[in-house]
Amino acid sequence: MVYNEIGKTGLRVSNLSFGASSLGGVFHGIREDEGIRAVHVAIDNGINFIDVSPYYGHLKAETVLGKALKEIPRDKYYLSTKVGRYGKDGINTWDYSAKRATESVYESMERLNVDYIDLINVHDIEFQASMEGGLQKVVDETLPALVALREKGVVGHVGITDLQPENLKWVVEHSEPGTVESILNFCHYCLNDTLLTDYLDFFEQHGVGIINASPLAMGLLSERGTPDWHPAPEPLKEACARAAAYCKEQGYPIEKLAVQFSTSLNPRIATTLFSSANPANVLKNIGYANEPMDEALVAEVQAIIGDQMFVRWKNS
Repeated sequence: MVYNEIGKTGLRVSNLSFGASSLGGVFHGIREDEGIRAVHVAIDNGINFIDVSPYYGHLKAETVLGKALKEIPRDKYYLSTKVGRYGKDGINTWDYSAKRATESVYESMERLNVDYIDLINVHDIEFQASMEGGLQKVVDETLPALVALREKGVVGHVGITDLQPENLKWVVEHSEPGTVESILNFCHYCLNDTLLTDYLDFFEQHGVGIINASPLAMGLLSERGTPDWHPAPEPLKEACARAAAYCKEQGYPIEKLAVQFSTSLNPRIATTLFSSANPANVLKNIGYANEPMDEALVAEVQAIIGDQMFVRWKNS
């Protein structure tokens, strides 16, 4: 494993990290015991950063992860979770108020069986952008609540997450220096979209660490293909399906190429999060990240994706 520091946090994390959304059955149903083993396999094989949220599986991911963490020494991993986005009974809810953010941190710690969170994030800030107060509420209310917890030693560091990098940049620009220590952006440093690279200089200049997520672009870059709920437009889905078929013909799974591509910009991007509740898949992805990438195949795949490169979609 290669280890990089997230900005100036002092957190040296594996370049491939464990996203625990799958433990909530976000993508498909899971066996809880298998999901717990997946966490153990990740830690045992060099991964030391785990990211989760109360939103994933509407509390289930944190609950299952908490069971797994009971059996793992606390000094073996860094833990990240989020505030602001929730859900219950299949209904999504959002609350970026200071009161709810503070409550949420303590609730997450209870589910996760920990007394300290290394990195706390404001989750998917674009949803607050469309609500009363807009992103200014994140700056004026959500982030100060988390900074207060940082000052108390309840959390170690504070970050923000979003699909849209423009929103992340705006909040960093409008916050007091040192408030935002990291950003998490997904689906914008992968085979079909490298938009995140346009923002690297800005975040580095502000001392903000960079976390990438979803090297498979939420299933676009996979032989299985996208789930029904995937928000990408059909032409992009079709282009990525053609690319996946081409990789299969070459005997080089597109998942392998995608993981290798997304972990190849280190150390500017500290880590890339992938998610799987299958222990065998966890091992497979670790193996992918540790092998050299076929750069010629990258060029061929991106040529197949063609004019669908950089096509964007809204979060859902």
